[in-house]
Amino acid sequence: MAPTSGFNGFSKKCVSFYKELAKHNAKPWFDAHRDDFDNHVMAPARQFVAEMGERLKLISPRIQAEPRVNRSIFRINRDARFSKDKRPYTTRLTLWFWEGNRPRTECSGFYFHLEPPQLMLGTGIYRFSKPILDEYRRSVVHAKHGPSLLNALDEVRSKKRYNLWGMHYKKIPRGFDPKHECVELLLYNGLYLGFEDRIPQEFYSAKLLDWCFQHFSNMAPLHAWLVEMMKRAGQR
Repeated sequence: MAPTSGFNGFSKKCVSFYKELAKHNAKPWFDAHRDDFDNHVMAPARQFVAEMGERLKLISPRIQAEPRVNRSIFRINRDARFSKDKRPYTTRLTLWFWEGNRPRTECSGFYFHLEPPQLMLGTGIYRFSKPILDEYRRSVVHAKHGPSLLNALDEVRSKKRYNLWGMHYKKIPRGFDPKHECVELLLYNGLYLGFEDRIPQEFYSAKLLDWCFQHFSNMAPLHAWLVEMMKRAGQR
């Protein structure tokens, strides 16, 4: 569904909805507060996705932003079939803007995650599929692509103390030089960076668009590197 008006921020009722949902995570409570979810979560989320998507095209012209559930807006219903945790709903609002032809969660993109009292922004790929992991490792030790990745990370970190996540392995993969300048990056099975902080005052106004776009722009060098890496993977 397309937004009907411009984005003017999320309301405090959006935050209170998720706080209360964390306490009353059950279908009867959700059904009784469905109007709050529709009006104070989904409506502004659609508006935000549409307008942020247009802004992100300034730094990533092929970015995909689709203001609907299971595209840029992650569904609130949990898949609890194979989990011991049978709570039916997620207690966070997750928005995703991605670039690439693979399934959206396999692509690099820009991430927005509200889970009161915190807000997280990030960019990158949460977990590499096996073919992408192989290409990532080749790129890390490549004479050109490895230093390019280090430069991208240095550029991002020079603007703010963004955290780098995705380290998974304890040992360097077999066949790689343990003395390589990028060796630590071989321990990652996904590569993404960002920050988490208390919900800023901008969250409640249209200024949130500028606030998020500035951070996404700061983190864009890593996104650009990952997009090029994914292109190389697709050529093999």
